[in-house]
Amino acid sequence: MSKLHPSLVALAVSSSFFVVNQSHAEERKIQEKSIERIQVTATRRAGTVQEAPLNITAVDSDVMSDQNIGDLEDVARWVPGLTMTEQGGREGSPIIVRGLNTNSSERASDSGTVATYLGEIPINVDLRLTDIERVEVLIGPQGTLYGAGTLGGAIRTMLKAPVLDIIEGKLSGDVFSINESDSNGHEIGAVFNMPIVMDELAVRASINRYHNPGFMDYSYVVKQPGVSNPDPDWSNAEDVKANINAMADANDETITTTRVSLRWLVNENIDTTLNYFHQKQENGANSISQYQSLGAQHPLADSIKPYESAYRVLEPNEQEDDLLSLEINADLEFADLVSASGWSSKEQQGQRDQTDLLYDIWPGYADFPSFTALTKDTTDQDTFTQEIRLVSKGDDALNWIAGVYYSKQEISSDDREYTPGLTEFWGDEINNIEQDLEYIALTNATSKESALFGEVGYAFSEDFNITVGARFYRYDVNTKSAAETPLYSGGLPSLEQISFEQVSAKDNGSLFKFNANYTWQDGLLTYFTVSEGFRLGGGNGLESCPETLPEQQIICALPHELSYRPDTTTNYELGLKSTWLNNKLHFNAALFSVDWEDAQISSVTVNGQEIITSNAGSANSTGIELSTRAILSDHWTVYATYSYAKAQLTDDAPALFAVFKEGDYSAEEIALYQPYYDGTDGDRLPGAPKQQFSFGLSYEQEVFDDKMLNVNYGVTAQSDVYTKVGLKADGEELPGFALSNLSAKLSSEQWAVTLYVDNLFDKFTFTSVRRDKSWAGEAKFAALNKALPEQQRVYGHYVTAPRTIGLKLDYQFEL
Repeated sequence: MSKLHPSLVALAVSSSFFVVNQSHAEERKIQEKSIERIQVTATRRAGTVQEAPLNITAVDSDVMSDQNIGDLEDVARWVPGLTMTEQGGREGSPIIVRGLNTNSSERASDSGTVATYLGEIPINVDLRLTDIERVEVLIGPQGTLYGAGTLGGAIRTMLKAPVLDIIEGKLSGDVFSINESDSNGHEIGAVFNMPIVMDELAVRASINRYHNPGFMDYSYVVKQPGVSNPDPDWSNAEDVKANINAMADANDETITTTRVSLRWLVNENIDTTLNYFHQKQENGANSISQYQSLGAQHPLADSIKPYESAYRVLEPNEQEDDLLSLEINADLEFADLVSASGWSSKEQQGQRDQTDLLYDIWPGYADFPSFTALTKDTTDQDTFTQEIRLVSKGDDALNWIAGVYYSKQEISSDDREYTPGLTEFWGDEINNIEQDLEYIALTNATSKESALFGEVGYAFSEDFNITVGARFYRYDVNTKSAAETPLYSGGLPSLEQISFEQVSAKDNGSLFKFNANYTWQDGLLTYFTVSEGFRLGGGNGLESCPETLPEQQIICALPHELSYRPDTTTNYELGLKSTWLNNKLHFNAALFSVDWEDAQISSVTVNGQEIITSNAGSANSTGIELSTRAILSDHWTVYATYSYAKAQLTDDAPALFAVFKEGDYSAEEIALYQPYYDGTDGDRLPGAPKQQFSFGLSYEQEVFDDKMLNVNYGVTAQSDVYTKVGLKADGEELPGFALSNLSAKLSSEQWAVTLYVDNLFDKFTFTSVRRDKSWAGEAKFAALNKALPEQQRVYGHYVTAPRTIGLKLDYQFEL
């Protein structure tokens, strides 16, 4: 474990907790404090969080600084009803709202139930939150204003806009130490804003580099795949040394983010901003531990440590995201015209250990003593979006929003699976485009979506308002895919010999929204909302299975596995927002019930265990969300959230996880096994806890005559999580846990020094899984266990990061 230099930590502690100058504090006239009113634009109109008649949480730059928030996972801990399952940077973190989820592990093939935006543009990027104005989290379906992908909600990350009349900048640095890591991490960043033409034209640029040194050890990596023995005599140190490399801190992560914005105030009525955003993310490996995950008879079961993985190869990944956007805001007197154009691209390439998957397809691979399989996967994605909307102005009783939306997305993927050394071992002379290429899958998909949307509101009085909204959409998805198994089929001389299969899906429909809100004399806002959301259907990118299946390996799709239908949600919500004691106390609450139809679920094909998306019938989530914030005195502030969501299937989903066919199994076996692999009405949905709780306490005090000391303590807790629907198909129950954070910040008008500790009590806990217990030879029905090698080690758990201690420095200037 690495340590920060003792003198550095001592200096930070002593400076942060220095004795208060009491005489000065007594003479200083203290202004009465109140809770900050954060402005949001989630409703497409400007207003505060407490004024918006919907369930919305906003975190601005000041709160992010005080709470040491660096990414959306940190934000999620303080938003009731929002769950982000920590899976490390390699896989990203699934976003779940109100328990609306059907998958809690694996590389999800669907697009999730929450849409994420950078400004006005939808983009799926795991952002570092640098130079951010605020983050807005909308809980509940948002289909009318935000379109596809908002089954559960939407998250908007708003960049700080260029300032037209001042030169300003900011420099920041952070150094931190993670338990279980052999080196320190760091983050450095710079922001600069400069007017080019005073009050008319300005540029804002930022650059940020974040490096996490990693904490997960890959202690059993083969030195040379296809040559080295991945399972040597573990009791023989020389044999182990000859074949195995121990890679410490393998799950390191480096994220480089750059942004340039040009703002031009054409005249007093037209304001335009051109943004360019780039982020490069490099990950060394997955944050998956095989601790307590290997079968009892596994030769490594007693030697695996809590932060250790047993994979045979590293699993790195690199991803680059680019976004160019143009936002135009024009005041037309009767309405505001907004045009948002976005061009984004994503390039991803990674590697995965595929050994156990191939063992599962055909155990005969184990005849090769040096058998190791790995996948090289690449994805390229280009997206164009355009939205134009009009938002009415004025104080008339009638208000409205009207807009049009169009998007086009093109995705190409190239997945190649290699079995190094196997061709030579078999003695085959195969004409192959690449040596030891065992499997290749190519996919090209194009999706287009267009929509008309709008809202009409009417104020029957100053206190009572009704809003009705609708969205009329259509989409077309075309997928061309091909897959080959060259080692089995006799070779693949060229890519031109691959035959593609095309799957198309299209649909059109409408979404509805109704909102009624009333403000009582004491400022209590109550609202009732009915809203809908939807997600696109599509194809799974696999070729159809032949009528006669071969005896050995084949990866193909049965008719019901080729494509999947769109799914929809309908939300019924009753909420209140209240402000008390001269804005010193906020209390908000929401009761909800969400119906989910044709829920999309990540599953695998019968032939080849390829991850696909299918539909699981209907589900419902019902619960409550509470949040409060209170200023107890000039020095103390307290805040808390609580949420409860009972999310479950409301319809049977036969053969959700597997189909047991007559001929392969007896009637008695089918009657015994099939119910364990069917979804049943009442089965709990996986991936999210039923209950979440957070509590924070903040102390603020002026010290050293004119400096400010902020001390913050926070704890976030959650109940247990299911890993599969209803714990079927060898799902498991992951225990609940609580994490504590502590920070102390000393600041002036220009600089700030923050000492922080994340995961204060160094809690080790599982957050989700890869595969399930059957992959460790612990399936519920022993008769279903395949003749797999004892060395299976794909099943594991994603884990939380260990305790992290850091010191952060910020300096800002203005000219």
